Formats: sequence, C-alpha cells, structure tokens
Amino acid sequence: VAILMAASMIIWIVPVFASIYTDFGAKLPGPTQFLVDLSNIMRRYALFVIIAIVAFVIAFGKFKKTERGAYLVDAFLLKMPVFGELSRKVALSRFSSTFAQLTRSGVPILQTMEIVAFATGNKVLGKIILDARGDVERGETLSSALEKSKQYPRLMMHMLSAGEKTGKVDEMLQKISEFYADEAETLIGGLTQLIEPLLMVFLGVVIGGIVVAMFLPIFKMHEIVQM
Repeated sequence: VAILMAASMIIWIVPVFASIYTDFGAKLPGPTQFLVDLSNIMRRYALFVIIAIVAFVIAFGKFKKTERGAYLVDAFLLKMPVFGELSRKVALSRFSSTFAQLTRSGVPILQTMEIVAFATGNKVLGKIILDARGDVERGETLSSALEKSKQYPRLMMHMLSAGEKTGKVDEMLQKISEFYADEAETLIGGLTQLIEPLLMVFLGVVIGGIVVAMFLPIFKMHEIVQM
C-alpha cells in the first residue's frame, strides 16, 4: 500500500505541481526537477512496466512449478537473511513432527524418509533426506546420514543421535519439532514487530521526501518570482 501511495503521488499529483511551476519559467530545485523527470518517465512507460511485471510474475510462477525451478527458489530462500532462517526452522519442525508421527505408527524408516522428504516443504532439505535413504539402508543412523549435508543444524543432529541411542527417536523428534516451532513463532513475532517501524521509516523518507520536494519551490517562491 505504501509503494502504491508513492507511485500514485508521482504519477498523478506531481504533474499538477509541475504544471504550476512551469508557468513561472524558472529553474526548479534539483530534488523537484528529479521528481518531475521521474514522473514523466513513469507516466510514459507505466503501461510497459506493468506488462513487464505481470509477465515476470507469470514466468516466475511457471518456473517455480518445475522441479529445478522449485529447487533453485528454495535454495535461494535458505540463503536469505532472516527469512532463510525462518524457512529452515519451519521445514525442520515439519520434518521432525511428521517423522515422529510416522515412527509411532510403525511405518518403516525408508518409507518414512520418502514421505517426510515431501512434507518438509523445502526441496533442498527434502532432497537431502532422499539422498540419505541409501546411507540408512546400508546401516548408518539417520543422524549421521543427514549430518553429512551440513544443512541440518548440529544441535538437531545431536538430539536425534541421543534419541537413536536411547531407542526413543519419536519422543526426541517430537521435542525437536516443538523446539523449532517455538523458534519459528518467536522469529515471526519479531518480524511482525519490525514491520511497523520499517513502514513508518519508508513513509517518512519516501512520502515525506516527495512532499518536501514538491513544496520546495514554494519555499523559494521569492527567488523564482524575481527571476
């Protein structure tokens, strides 16, 4: 909404002020002239920009539906600051919770790993689980097989290893799921609290900057009139 407000002001309100200042025939201050030029560009190419954005969204949506596209998007998401950590915590919570439920139900571990790989919601972490099936089938523990990828946290691997040694894998996985679910909820809470001040800063800098740039010639009206 804030971005739409800024775009609307630049496209429709700035030209009104620009037409008024044009009558004076004087050189406008730098910020005002920049805003007028930006408004002219946006009005001239707005349709092309909208078409390009719509085309990009459609192309990206189709790309994300492909196997490779979904993998690359999830890989990029995991590397993003803050949001990557959030995505990882949510995926780990899903992995642990689903694995614990299937283990309690008596589903064989190899079949469980195949099901859980798709339940994580992240192609990168899911592929690691599928790749680890071979190691588990050869006799390795789940924790040692997953630890090779370096994508799963060491804390989680230590807890899972402890559960394997005590024969309480399902209970330990349930605790892991609850732990990462709480971590994700805390992170989401912090993000939502951060959004409000960020929006205020955006509105203050962008919207306030537009308003100041538009009224700047009025503050210097005596200089313009003398010219």
